[in-house]
Amino acid sequence: MNANPLLDFSGLPHFDAIRPAHVTPAIDALLTAAEAAVKAAETVAPVSWETFVVPLDDATERLYRAWGQVAHLQAVADTPELREAYNANLPKISRFGSAMAQNPALYAQYKALAAAPEAADFDEARRRVLDNALRDFRLGGAELAEADKARFAQIQQELSALSAKFSQNVLDATDAFALYVEDEAGLAGLPADVLANARAAAQKEGREGWKLTLHMPCYLPVQTYADNRALRETLYRAHAVRASEFGDAALDNGGNIDRILVLRTELAALLGFDSYAEYSIATKMATDAGQVLGFLRDLAARARPYAQRDRAELEAFARDELGMDDLQAWDLAYASEKLKQARYSYSEQEVKQYFTEPKVLAGLFGVIERLYGLKVQPDDAPVWH
Repeated sequence: MNANPLLDFSGLPHFDAIRPAHVTPAIDALLTAAEAAVKAAETVAPVSWETFVVPLDDATERLYRAWGQVAHLQAVADTPELREAYNANLPKISRFGSAMAQNPALYAQYKALAAAPEAADFDEARRRVLDNALRDFRLGGAELAEADKARFAQIQQELSALSAKFSQNVLDATDAFALYVEDEAGLAGLPADVLANARAAAQKEGREGWKLTLHMPCYLPVQTYADNRALRETLYRAHAVRASEFGDAALDNGGNIDRILVLRTELAALLGFDSYAEYSIATKMATDAGQVLGFLRDLAARARPYAQRDRAELEAFARDELGMDDLQAWDLAYASEKLKQARYSYSEQEVKQYFTEPKVLAGLFGVIERLYGLKVQPDDAPVWH
């Protein structure tokens, strides 16, 4: 393996070996290689799939593959050191992406390839790659005036930073919450595996009892199974106001949201779109934002009567069987689970035993093999946990 695991592309990512100190050297080296590939691609002649697209894609794919590993670790195994390395290199990645999307020489080369005789014989996959590349140059600001190009790039870089900050605030707010319960009676209804994990989490901190958090493996079972209504409400309210004005001011995402909306509106306007929604639709199957809204409104109108019927049934069940006269948001998952058990003898916990991981994976891979003719085989992959 390469001394820097982020520079080793011989197999699956080496998540267990990646350290914060690896990030900057790897990203700098890969950026240098990618920039050299871009420079070579600008003047390659004659332009063809093999001489132009392949080497350019190979160089940039390595950069984004390494960066993807860093971004993934920062999301699932964050540390102050890793976050610092991520935030320090994010602007470099953003600048490279913006510069490449606005590179007039590359844009001209793609146009030349599209007009070349060989393009007429491209299969559907290559044709789609070429069409998407030309589209992305337009959406990346390649056809803007120089001053607008500079502003477009500034907006993209700021949006990248704001998006990262938004996610980090949510993660920090989630991690900051902990509820320690010392009386097991207050946890009645929770599955044994959830209780065991909560107990282990408390013991890891040298505390008695059980530690409850807002992470999904804990939060969802509490909302679904905990008989303690006050406990469900406490976690629900804490989860609903994460990274908001109702919590730590340093983690409040309100300002980030406002700024993102302003920048997205400006970015879309620079490209001639009426709204950011129209800009977003440009890469999707829908023809325009109106079509999307029409679909959603039609779906809502069709679903609403059934949703109202289900809600009325749930409220009646909660009132008659659970003694809840005022069904609240933190009661919905709990009451729904109780209703399924009472009316249909269905329990998520009972069903789980028949869907163990080996069985689920075997079924999933079997479907993939039947549909696509691909055989998925086990491999040993280093992990971060």
